[in-house]
Amino acid sequence: MPNLRLTDIVEILILAFLIYHILLWIKNTRAWSLLKGLLVIGAFVAIAAVFNMSTILWIVQHVTGLAVTAVVILLQPELRSAMEELGQTNFLSSLFNVDYTRTPEGRFSDKTINEIVRASLQMSKVNTGALIVIEQTTPLQEYARTGIDMDALVTSQLLINIFEKNTPLHDGAVIIRKNRVIAATCYLPLSENRMDKNLGTRHRAGVGISEVTDSLTIIVSEETGEISLAYRGALTRSVTEEMLRERLVTLQNKEVQEARYARLLSRKGKEKNKDADPENLP
Repeated sequence: MPNLRLTDIVEILILAFLIYHILLWIKNTRAWSLLKGLLVIGAFVAIAAVFNMSTILWIVQHVTGLAVTAVVILLQPELRSAMEELGQTNFLSSLFNVDYTRTPEGRFSDKTINEIVRASLQMSKVNTGALIVIEQTTPLQEYARTGIDMDALVTSQLLINIFEKNTPLHDGAVIIRKNRVIAATCYLPLSENRMDKNLGTRHRAGVGISEVTDSLTIIVSEETGEISLAYRGALTRSVTEEMLRERLVTLQNKEVQEARYARLLSRKGKEKNKDADPENLP
């Protein structure tokens, strides 16, 4: 048995971690289908090597370099997404289950949560289409530049007026940073993934921005009034008031006791027509 040093053990753990996440990434992207195709080609190459098929081996030897370049080009969107996700990962938090980005104030106030929820529900009732992007850690300035600068305090009246039909600002997305609307009528990247044919450009844009950033996007359908949430490339449809509030509280990342929020949801269930504020809880 060779002598194992501490660095050897650390190296093995690092390689195991990398191989596991590479395989996981391959399984969840188009690379999985590509990998199966490469395995089929590899099987034919192995057969050619066993039977010494010189022509096939010569072709493989001279095409391998080009094939690697082609694979990188084909998987460019997936590779970019993987690198962005790696850059957004907080390794200390994942290793020790501690979120060092959490603060007593949170990313935005409880009042902002109430205003966003109120606006979303009111627009849903009257089938007013809306696209609200809430910034987390990835800056959204490049998308804010495509719209009109606002820098206004988040209120339900402001959001409803922005998305009111036939108004100058209703087309496009609103971007929220902390407690302020920083821009309106913003253009977002469209998702290239397969989606329900009944979903339009608004939903595709909401999912698209969630694929390239860690933002949360609230989508209100103009046809059905349905509220949807897009986060990390996943679309959650038929979102209720409690689900929306819970997701916003999670995104808020505030140091509060979970029991207080549980009591808030309980009270919201009993008083559906009243707005409850977590700060007013005893």
